Amino acid sequence: MEGSIVLLCLVFWPMAGALLSYLIGRKNKTIRDLFADFVVILECLIMVILLVQKFREPDPLVFSWDEFCMMGIHLELDGFRLLYGFIAAFMWTMTTVFSREYFRHHRNRNRYYLFTLLTFGATMGVFLSADLFTTFIFFEIMSLTSYEWVAQEENISALRAAGTYMGVAIIGGLVMLMGLFLLYDATGTLTLSQMGDAISNAVKAGSLTVSRQYLIGGLLVFGFGAKAGMFPLHIWLPAAHPVAPAPASALLSGILTKSGIFGILAVTCNLFRYQPYWGYVIVILGTLTMFLGALLALFSVDLKRVLACSSMSQIGFILIGTGMISLLGEEAALAARGTLLHMVNHSLIKLVLFMIAGVVFMNTHKLNLNEIRGFGRKKPLLCATFLMGALGIGGIPLWNGYVSKTLLHESILEYAGLFQVSSADSLIGTYTFWKCIEWIFLISGGMTVAYMMKLFVALFVEKNTDPALQRKYDRNTSYWNPESKIAILVSAVLLPVMGFFPNLVMDPLANLGVGFMNSQVPAEKVVYFSASNLEGAFSSILMGLLIYFIFVRKILMIKDKDDPKALPIYVDRWPVWMNLENVVYRPVLLMILPGFFGILCRFLDSFLDLWIVLLRKTLYRQTGKKGKIFNANFKAKMAVTGLAEKMYAGSLSFGLFLVSIGILVVLVVLFLYG
Repeated sequence: MEGSIVLLCLVFWPMAGALLSYLIGRKNKTIRDLFADFVVILECLIMVILLVQKFREPDPLVFSWDEFCMMGIHLELDGFRLLYGFIAAFMWTMTTVFSREYFRHHRNRNRYYLFTLLTFGATMGVFLSADLFTTFIFFEIMSLTSYEWVAQEENISALRAAGTYMGVAIIGGLVMLMGLFLLYDATGTLTLSQMGDAISNAVKAGSLTVSRQYLIGGLLVFGFGAKAGMFPLHIWLPAAHPVAPAPASALLSGILTKSGIFGILAVTCNLFRYQPYWGYVIVILGTLTMFLGALLALFSVDLKRVLACSSMSQIGFILIGTGMISLLGEEAALAARGTLLHMVNHSLIKLVLFMIAGVVFMNTHKLNLNEIRGFGRKKPLLCATFLMGALGIGGIPLWNGYVSKTLLHESILEYAGLFQVSSADSLIGTYTFWKCIEWIFLISGGMTVAYMMKLFVALFVEKNTDPALQRKYDRNTSYWNPESKIAILVSAVLLPVMGFFPNLVMDPLANLGVGFMNSQVPAEKVVYFSASNLEGAFSSILMGLLIYFIFVRKILMIKDKDDPKALPIYVDRWPVWMNLENVVYRPVLLMILPGFFGILCRFLDSFLDLWIVLLRKTLYRQTGKKGKIFNANFKAKMAVTGLAEKMYAGSLSFGLFLVSIGILVVLVVLFLYG
């Protein structure tokens, strides 16, 4: 019973805090800010206590409310869920503390805190969910409440990006719901712990064919992948991050994308356990997402857009690890550990980088690299914290990103080694395929080094092209308050600590995911700094240096022909027509489909109305005295109200309206008495 209360509080305490903070904020904004800090800090402390207890008492906590909407709400707190619940609570604590200074001169702060805490509770619900129905409920609440983050500034760019974000979320949610319907129909359960046995029984009984299983998996991955930022559903990431407030961007990138990964992992590790074809699909999607995200980040000249596209690329790394879990099966220990640790590393790294981007924006109100150039030249502490994030995400040895990328790289090599046979052409082709995947992996890592080097040089090395603006930047010594400084420093210090002591810090964290991911602890201790592992990291670093000095400096920067001594400026050479949102999604969803179905619906509606009129004049024609009175009244009404109203009572839309009322009544009855 006590465990049930704890799980319930972890989800609904932030939601209750959201309502209370909103009411407090209408009276006193300072107390509101302090109360919001109290809500997230208390949640974080509870997660710390539970995390410590987990190493002593491994049994998970569970909560069930079976009567809710007939399917029930079910929560569980095992190792994986506990770890990511703690990461979420920690990130919300840091960003909420940072938000006080960031929003000091912003309007609609009360609304922001309301929806931020509501999103916090919904996100905890996603990560603590024990079945996919519970996941879906909180997933949709999270999508709805986080819409406010993107629309916070209420300008044209923000509202357009928010529309894109909500459109992707709604379409993804509906597709996911169809997958859940099919999955429940085939197996009779959505509980993750029962999924493996239910799938096996359904396959044996013939109720779940291979094609139907892959259809279900595709629908679910579409829904979860839309939130994760997986290609080709990534379009909201580059659009939302530049316009969203920096604290919200940190959470969108670091946590909300991981809620999508949580779903993909749940599907992969339960619905497609040890199925290589599924692994190939996820690896290919991950490779495309990884490479394209890095390429977009390399071309971008907006600070937060670079970080947003970087998030897309890092999601690709995680998806490759997820696919390797299916491919390696019972030997997937390295892949599972690398996947989980890269999720954690990316969350913490983006927390640091986006908060620093917030510091830059607070002081300059700009994000273009040419305009913020040189801002951090005389700010050593800001430079050091940014460097921690840059080295971490670049996979530099002794930082946390190196550990998880090494594990992912080793899992690729491990699987490729199974096909390193010279006697069979098909096996040679397979080995060649995996060597290509490895090289794309290393090149994407190199591009990560290149675009982070691009940001670091622009912010902390180069001078601004405007000398007066550079002097203004140099004189700005009070660029953050103590609370913001502490939030960024605490977050940044974790990155080298995790990288310097991987066996001491990261291995115990990776062990927490063993149960959820159906994997094992490696039989032998991983030697992270062996020569072979360092070779892969240094290959990416060398590629990154070459990409930066040859491609970025020579192609993505241009010099003023009239003034050869002037510093070159950054340019975005990405072709305008290569924009999926503007070229494909918006025309199809806003013009082609509405136009086609609008014409079709108008035709069907008019066709049915004509049949109704024809039947009234033939088979159902009114006769006698009453019929004459009816026809006279009907004709008089037609003359007054016009064609639209005279036919409404017999139209398809009127019938659908009545059906909708009936469905609503049924749903209310099911909710109250089901």
